[in-house]
Amino acid sequence: MSAAARPLLEVRHLRVEFNTRRGTLRAIDDVSLEIAPGEVLGVVGESGAGKSITGTAIIGLLEPPGRISAGEVLLAGERIDNLPAEAMRRIRGRRIGAIFQDPLTSLNPLYTVGRQITETIQTHLPMNAQQARERAIALLKEVGIPAAERRIDHYPHQFSGGMRQRVVIALALCANPELIIADEPTTALDVSIQAQIITLLKTLCREHGTSVMLVTHDMGVIAETADRVAVMYAGRLVEVGPVQDVIHNPQHPYTAGLMGSIPAIGQEVERLPQIEGSMPRLNAIPQGCAFNPRCPKVFDRCRSERPDLLDAGATRAACWLHAKGFVTADERR
Repeated sequence: MSAAARPLLEVRHLRVEFNTRRGTLRAIDDVSLEIAPGEVLGVVGESGAGKSITGTAIIGLLEPPGRISAGEVLLAGERIDNLPAEAMRRIRGRRIGAIFQDPLTSLNPLYTVGRQITETIQTHLPMNAQQARERAIALLKEVGIPAAERRIDHYPHQFSGGMRQRVVIALALCANPELIIADEPTTALDVSIQAQIITLLKTLCREHGTSVMLVTHDMGVIAETADRVAVMYAGRLVEVGPVQDVIHNPQHPYTAGLMGSIPAIGQEVERLPQIEGSMPRLNAIPQGCAFNPRCPKVFDRCRSERPDLLDAGATRAACWLHAKGFVTADERR
C-alpha cells in the first residue's frame, strides 16, 4: 500500500478486557476499523456497546483493570498501543486530540482557559509564551469564542456549556493533530448548540484536513457529520459502510432496528418500532451472534456460530444473512 493510500488510523483485531473478581470481562472483542486522512468515521450503538472504550483504548487512556489484551493500533503505519506511557502522552497531545462529553472534565477549574491552551501549545510546539498566546487567541476566534482577546483570561466557570465545549475543541486542535477522538461531544448541550458544534467540527476537519472518530449514540449527529459509520453491538462491529447506505439501506437487523426507531419528519405513527430486549451484560453474551436473542430474523446458525463482517452490497455486515449460498425461507418454499 502506498503512503498516499494508507489509512491514518488502523485498528486491527482489538480486544479489551477487564479483570474482575467475577472473572475476565471482554468489553471489546476483535474490532478492526480504519480511518482515512481527513475522514469522519461515526461510531454508533446503544449504551454499553463498547464505543467509548474503543476510543479510550486507541488514545491510551484505559484505566486499570482495563487493558488491551490483543490486537494493535497503528497511526500513519506506526504501532502506538505498545508505547511507553511518556511516548504515548506526547502522541496524545501532538498527533491525537480528544474531545470528551463533559467539557468540565477536560478543563482545570483553577486555571484560566488561556493558560491551559498556551501550556499545551508550548508542550508540543516550539513556541515562546507570546507566540503561544497569539496562537491560543487565534484558535479561540476560530472556534467561535467572541472577544477572544479578553475571554482568554477567563476561567472555565465563566463560560456557558456550549462555549466550554468550543474551548475544549480549541484545546484539542492546538497542536494541529492528525486525528481527533470525539466522544459524545454534543450530548450535554442544547439542540441548537449541538448544531453549532457539529457545523464547527465539520468546518475544522475540512480546513485542517483532520481525521475524526466521532463516538455517539445520536444517529442525527452521525447523518449530519460522518462520511462512514461503524455500528457496534456488545463489543463488536456489526455493520460498517458509507453513512447514507447504512442509514437508508441497513444490512444488519440491529442496524435496521436502530434506523427504524428514528422518527421521520412529516411521518405520523402512533408508535415507533423498537428492538425488543436489551444489550446483554458482558458476563452473559450469548453464543453465536450476540444479537440473536433480540433478532427478528434469527435462525439456527445464528445461535451457534458468530459471523465476521461479510460483504453486504455497499456495506459490510456481521450477519449470516449475507453468507455465500444463504437461502431465505421464502426462497426455499
